[in-house]
Amino acid sequence: MIKAKLATLLNNRQNANLIIYGLGQAFNLITPLLVVPHIVGICGIANYGKISIGMAISFFIMVFIDYGSDIIGVKDVAVNRENVHELEKTFLTTFASKFVLLVGVLFVFSMLIWIVPFFNTEKELFFLGLPILIGQCINPTWFLQGVENFKWITILTIVSKLIYLFGIFFFINAVRDYVFVNLWWGIGTVAANGFALVYVYRKYRFSFRRTQKQAVVKLLRENFPMFFSQIFVSLQMYAPIMLIGVFGNNLMAGQYKIVEQIIVIFKTYIYLFFNFVYPRVCFLWQQSIKEALKFWKTFNGLNFIFIAFSMAVIYLFSEWCVSYFTKTNIVEISDLLQIAVLIPLLLAISIPLKQLLLGDNQQKLYVRITMVMVIVNLLTMVLLLPKYQIKGVLLTLIVTEVVTIAVYFCNLKSKINA
Repeated sequence: MIKAKLATLLNNRQNANLIIYGLGQAFNLITPLLVVPHIVGICGIANYGKISIGMAISFFIMVFIDYGSDIIGVKDVAVNRENVHELEKTFLTTFASKFVLLVGVLFVFSMLIWIVPFFNTEKELFFLGLPILIGQCINPTWFLQGVENFKWITILTIVSKLIYLFGIFFFINAVRDYVFVNLWWGIGTVAANGFALVYVYRKYRFSFRRTQKQAVVKLLRENFPMFFSQIFVSLQMYAPIMLIGVFGNNLMAGQYKIVEQIIVIFKTYIYLFFNFVYPRVCFLWQQSIKEALKFWKTFNGLNFIFIAFSMAVIYLFSEWCVSYFTKTNIVEISDLLQIAVLIPLLLAISIPLKQLLLGDNQQKLYVRITMVMVIVNLLTMVLLLPKYQIKGVLLTLIVTEVVTIAVYFCNLKSKINA
């Protein structure tokens, strides 16, 4: 009977996709648990803070390269998955645009590293992090999400993290080696994403010779509002560690990052869950809003229960969680972690509401909400950080998320209750 039920479960394409995707993302989430204690133990909390600031800056710059493809590109591919001509046009135009943007980003950021003292003092760390941006340029995950090819997303996730793990454990052996940590992340993403890009290119028999310059210009123009909004989303995610580095010190940045490293496992999971559910929501929304809502409520409802249970466990065992990453300042960091557990809980509500807002083609409203909330968030954070330090940053993030949920819900209330 068990074997029959398992076969039935796997025969359901959506369930099979979820299992395959889940395996890859579980590996993705476990990786930090393996490497962070090693990095902190060898390089120290302060240097881990430097690494985290460098990684956060790279992840923020990724937004300029993606240029909204992680949302608009996914939706275009999902809606036109049966139209090979449209798939090729979307694929070629998006990658041509990302390449142009990569060249510009590498030039500007390289100049900043030489000119700006904040970057120049750790120029080796920042320069060695540039492969992360190259890996993001050739990343075909957005296309694979649109066609719901979660098998290959899992493959590239596991391959990139295995390379990263290999680099960390075999080459990070002294304090000064902290400058190479982000380089190994970049090497992993370039290798895995390059391999997956070739797979997609050959499977669908695309040809870059058919890339149209006019289409690239049109994409850059039309995607600008979404790209602009994603700048604010990225700022909300990565600005805290950067602000702590600027207005605080590397030790504070390292302590915050240890808290975030525990929480980010679930934040990342929530965003990855969004990537899994979002294409199907967009596809079903075009067919039947009722069916789309049914799918949305089922998956996101179960996901919220899982997040709530996980946050309760982390709250109760916060000191044990912190002690896994570091043996110093355990009580202080544990107190911060008990505040931070509210963030994933709130994200498990706001991110599903974001799915509906975008699935309903309310991109302009989403852009306005995002811009306003992030500006308020950053200004409040800058005001509170000097006096309340890390606690001020965490409380600002929590309040901002609560207000965002309220605004989303007010604009979607009629559809959710339909």
